Amino acid sequence: MSRFIAVDRGTAYLLPPSVDEWLPEDHLARFVVEVIDQLDLSELVRQYAGRGSNAHHPAVLLGLLIYGYAGGVFSSRKIERATYDSVAFRYVAANTHPDHDTIATFRRRFLPQVKALFVQVLMLAREMKCLKLGTIALDGTKVHANASKHKALSWGHANKIEAQLRSEVQALLDLGEKADRSAVPDGMDVPAEIARREQRLKAIDAAKAQIEQRARERYELEQQEHQAKVQRRQAQRDAGKKPRGKDPEPPQAGPKDSDQVSLTDADSRIMPVSGGGFEQSYNAQAAVDTDTMLVVATHVSQAPNDKREIAPILDELQALPKPLGQVKAMLADTGYCSQANVLHCQAAQIEPMLAMRRDSHHLAVLERFAPDAAAPESDDPVVQMAHRLKTKAGRVLYGLRKQTVEPVFGIIKQAMGWRQMSMRGLDKAEGEWSLVALAWNVKRLHVLRAA
Repeated sequence: MSRFIAVDRGTAYLLPPSVDEWLPEDHLARFVVEVIDQLDLSELVRQYAGRGSNAHHPAVLLGLLIYGYAGGVFSSRKIERATYDSVAFRYVAANTHPDHDTIATFRRRFLPQVKALFVQVLMLAREMKCLKLGTIALDGTKVHANASKHKALSWGHANKIEAQLRSEVQALLDLGEKADRSAVPDGMDVPAEIARREQRLKAIDAAKAQIEQRARERYELEQQEHQAKVQRRQAQRDAGKKPRGKDPEPPQAGPKDSDQVSLTDADSRIMPVSGGGFEQSYNAQAAVDTDTMLVVATHVSQAPNDKREIAPILDELQALPKPLGQVKAMLADTGYCSQANVLHCQAAQIEPMLAMRRDSHHLAVLERFAPDAAAPESDDPVVQMAHRLKTKAGRVLYGLRKQTVEPVFGIIKQAMGWRQMSMRGLDKAEGEWSLVALAWNVKRLHVLRAA
């Protein structure tokens, strides 16, 4: 006869239960609280005026957000519900229950301060002897914006709709003038119909102005790149060499029919995503320490490729506190490779290791063990980098890139489940990406400390 553990849900506790006793000693929630207790939250505390009812302490709300993001709970409503349902969330919230509006308002209000807290966590990692900057790997990942790609307006479609609306407005004006001589269709309010179309025309004009501004910015960048290409080819001719290929065509000014703007989140862009297709997205960049897999710098871009993303990341690295150490080498894939980016790295006293082409996954055995070629006599930094990448030590160093930054993106998107921005606008996207990286670093530090 089977024997079962008795089930009794009616007996009351002899003493009040303690959430602390229900949570394992090595639980992530305990570590989150421990980390937040060591952070300087004075900047957040000072912004509370002290009027009205008592507010939840920033340490509690920040802890709920960090633990929520680390565990795949991003919705403020789900976090509120978890403070009732989850022992871990109850522990972080100290058995209080902030409502979802309070949590969402706190996140939106203090996103600018998250960057400073992100750096504080890096300093804490250094004090724990878990972080010392040396080699970092840089990469970007497309993150869906809080907007649909179907809620966008292209330049060509805007002009088509604009012409249609203006024609309809003129027809309605003519109908209004003839109202005393001809019958107006039943149920039609001519002034209201005209006002509705004029309102849509204003929205289209605003959208077209944004598209034109982006087209001007794109033209200026393309013109600079065109001039640089022309100068390089002229330098080759002056040196007695014939440039390969045709001369580059000058860029065309003005918007293209395919240029578009999102009507939901105007700062987001249509970008190609892995697996094929296009989505309304942001380009989230992360520089990851190769020894610890801790994110040390973040940036959010509106560019669909990574060509111009090294300079902003270098600025973030230069702003890090000196005790964290000096970055010695930067690893990045072919999307970052350009002469300008190599020079940016050299100016920051960082050795660039930017892949110049796609290498085969499996080198021939004789090629793998062949001695390194002699160092080039050229002073061209790109030529020197190309030589470093082909050496045995260079191949080993660059091999750290794929096993460093790509797993971080994979864990954030798959294990933590964060694949879409919760808020709209570039500034909020930048702040939320910093919050995600902060949560990842706390989660990673919890593992590093145990190891």
